[in-house]
Amino acid sequence: MVQTPHQEPPPLVYVVDDDDALRDSLTWLIRSADYEVAAYDSADAFVGAFRDERPACLLLDVRMPGMSGLELQEALRLRGMTVPIIFITGHGDVPMAVRALKAGAFDFVEKPFDDRVVLDRIQAAVDVHRERLAERDHHDSLLRRWRTLTPRERQTLRKVADGLQNKVIAHELDISQKTVEVHRHNGLEKMACTSAADLARMLMTLGDAARDDAS
Repeated sequence: MVQTPHQEPPPLVYVVDDDDALRDSLTWLIRSADYEVAAYDSADAFVGAFRDERPACLLLDVRMPGMSGLELQEALRLRGMTVPIIFITGHGDVPMAVRALKAGAFDFVEKPFDDRVVLDRIQAAVDVHRERLAERDHHDSLLRRWRTLTPRERQTLRKVADGLQNKVIAHELDISQKTVEVHRHNGLEKMACTSAADLARMLMTLGDAARDDAS
């Protein structure tokens, strides 16, 4: 039986706007460009359905009843969500949109907008989100491997990443050089790592997660 290669689902574009006509218009436009669309009339409805698991972007109105676009942006930031936000603004909302950009929004488009411009910004935002998800997956994979190490293997690998020789590591950890060699070999194997330089890059990617149990 021939297996077909795994295909990534089409990017998902979320549209959150309380204006029914605009929401329907955007949904039609985005689907015409072969994106999947999920449209909501409020930020609260979106929050209940959103999953940060596939390439996507969010088209978000600045002003809405209930939770505003800026409040939703902050809520997503606090939850560690990575989806890029493109704000939809009226002329009088441009200062608010600039504020949103300073808070990390991807871009904003001003009504009335050009369809081609909207689609171009969506594509750029989806590409950014795809990269963010790949970076998150890579980090999570490294963290899973790091957590398989024993405390002594972690101590040893931190010092290996700092460029220390085995005999120096042995002295600093008050263990034999042979024990250091065993910890080094086992640790590098578990991390699927072939060099100290590669290990150093991995620990930089892990950041605080590789230092949380440092002694």
